[in-house]
Amino acid sequence: MLDDRARSLLKTLVERYIADGTPVGSRTLSRTSGLDLSPATIRNVMADLEELGLIASPHTSAGRVPTARGYRLFVDTMLTARPLDLSRVPADVAAAREQLHPDQPQRVIAQAASLLSSLSSFVGVVTAPRKASVFHHIEFMRLGERRVLVILVAPDGDVQNRVIFTARDHAQSELVEASNFLNAHYAGLTIEEVRERLRHEIDALRAEIAALMQAAVQAGSEVLAESVDNVIVSGERNLLTVQDFGNDMSGLRKLFDVFERKTELMRLLEVSSRAEGVRIYIGGESQMVPFAELSVVTSPYEVDGRIVGTLGVIGPTRMAYDRMIQIVDITSRLVGHALSVK
Repeated sequence: MLDDRARSLLKTLVERYIADGTPVGSRTLSRTSGLDLSPATIRNVMADLEELGLIASPHTSAGRVPTARGYRLFVDTMLTARPLDLSRVPADVAAAREQLHPDQPQRVIAQAASLLSSLSSFVGVVTAPRKASVFHHIEFMRLGERRVLVILVAPDGDVQNRVIFTARDHAQSELVEASNFLNAHYAGLTIEEVRERLRHEIDALRAEIAALMQAAVQAGSEVLAESVDNVIVSGERNLLTVQDFGNDMSGLRKLFDVFERKTELMRLLEVSSRAEGVRIYIGGESQMVPFAELSVVTSPYEVDGRIVGTLGVIGPTRMAYDRMIQIVDITSRLVGHALSVK
């Protein structure tokens, strides 16, 4: 699509705009591009780039700025991705390793979001690890007439409680009998496996045990649904100091609403968890974070070889993409390592 001269000028323009934050004119490109071209020739190339939708001219300046399409071409074809060497990383990123204490998974997630925000000076987002759908132990406790407390214990010791309402009242002895039966026959299975077996075995089970089993499966499904919605956001106020957003308070309010509700963020991070390595969304590409001047850099993180969550940085399209990629990539590895430590 572009010849070497146009590609070189676009690359220089994007790099200058990211560094300085001011529209880039033909004289600046003439001095910094390393090409032996006159300002008039450069103006002609810039006109071609503008016609292709790769750069635009703000009303208040004769210079040009990259569009989302221009940033996309820059990131996809002009950005040099350096191999990641964890032994040779920026000092501030390396120091992050000491901030992730693997004593509590939720604490690691909160620290990681804060760390991403601090290192990037933008917004850090992290989804909490998805809970395993396997239950290790279950108990039923009578609370009152037709009210039962379901206690679900996961293999990692995580305990979740749910209050359920039963069709009829149960004595505590019946609840103990049901707990013993379920632990003996279904412990160690996933919720979906239990649900599937229940379809085939429900006719053979005593009515009260079948009813309690169905209630337990429903409670387990609700626990999993809640765990998927757990996303930590840190550093939202950093965007208030970004000059690109200074005159767009309406857009910022919309964005802060996204951070508050978290639904669109969760959908975006869920999609990103299915990608390999770092993924970059520029402008409105994600269709889930509706802000044209925003970019999102994400990466899944693994625990013991299994992808369990996603983290990333949200900031202006005018960001140092090479550094953001490195920050997100390294943090995902550090989080995975911290959560894998036994």
